[in-house]
Amino acid sequence: MEDPKCFVTEVEEGKDEVRELIQTLEREINWDGTSLIKYVGFWFPVRLFDTGFTDRPPQDLDSAAILPGPDNGLSLFKPILSAQKYFKAKDTDIILSTLPKSGTTWLIPLTFCIVNRHTYPIAQSPLLTSSPHTIVPFLELNLYWEQTNPDLENIPSPRIFSTHMPFNVLPDSIRESECKILYMCRNPLDHFISYRQFLLKNKIEKDAKPLDIDETFDMFCQGIQLYGPFWEHVLGYWNAHLKNPEKVLFLKYEDLKMETTLYIKKIAEFIGFPFSLEEEEQGLIEEISNFCSFENISNLEANKKGKFMGIVENSSFFRKGEIGDWKNYLTPEMAERVKELMESKLEDLV
Repeated sequence: MEDPKCFVTEVEEGKDEVRELIQTLEREINWDGTSLIKYVGFWFPVRLFDTGFTDRPPQDLDSAAILPGPDNGLSLFKPILSAQKYFKAKDTDIILSTLPKSGTTWLIPLTFCIVNRHTYPIAQSPLLTSSPHTIVPFLELNLYWEQTNPDLENIPSPRIFSTHMPFNVLPDSIRESECKILYMCRNPLDHFISYRQFLLKNKIEKDAKPLDIDETFDMFCQGIQLYGPFWEHVLGYWNAHLKNPEKVLFLKYEDLKMETTLYIKKIAEFIGFPFSLEEEEQGLIEEISNFCSFENISNLEANKKGKFMGIVENSSFFRKGEIGDWKNYLTPEMAERVKELMESKLEDLV
């Protein structure tokens, strides 16, 4: 591993600039009690832990991810700014974007298996032994968290990266290049429940107090959530898809769930890796579908133990993967409120 001192020195160069920016931004408390700031209309994380409560980092966190002194939590926001500034997309890149808990850990293995099916037969897939988030890194979490300006030039093409960033927050090079973007959204009610359960399972700040479900639900309806508002995140990619459908493929989790093989073919064609007739007749699409299914991926040993970045339980990326599980948590009145909200915000999509 790279010497943490080298990383800290690199981050220090832009720390004052980040601090000054953050001081000008609106703040809120996230559903789990952690801090959010509003940047270009969206809510982003500020701190890994709130130094107002403690000045000691969690013991299991890699020290390379922490800024020294009272601003150590800035490392959660700075990678987004670093990615915006330094990431240079290639025309062959594939960008996978979602809101948290909207099918990210399903879209990653599907795309990876499609692209690498001639390099890694299913029986030899790296997904058998490694987390999807290790194989396909997040721009703002893995790559630009670890270094301000990582060297990504030696990654074989096509490079696959994931992100939760809204469309208008993406690095300019992604929007302006010929690279492909796959975006997947999910029913807002299922997304809400899945993300809330994820936060409850992974208590990022040990002294932070999670909000109750009613208060959290009100915040969701106000658009206050990580990378939210929900509707603005979805609309950004939907409008980009309408403007340039050859660049942005807009997917719905529920459609992919109901017709998986159809959408595997659609994804493969969109990113330039279509299946041959021979591959279809051999059942390769079904093989990829079965391997990447929730039931299979969630039960692989690599996804049942360990932590992502030393913080988030790998197992927490997999909950139920069901459609309509929100009914076990929310009242009909809550569902109607969200329905009316989405009809007003996403009239072209609902």
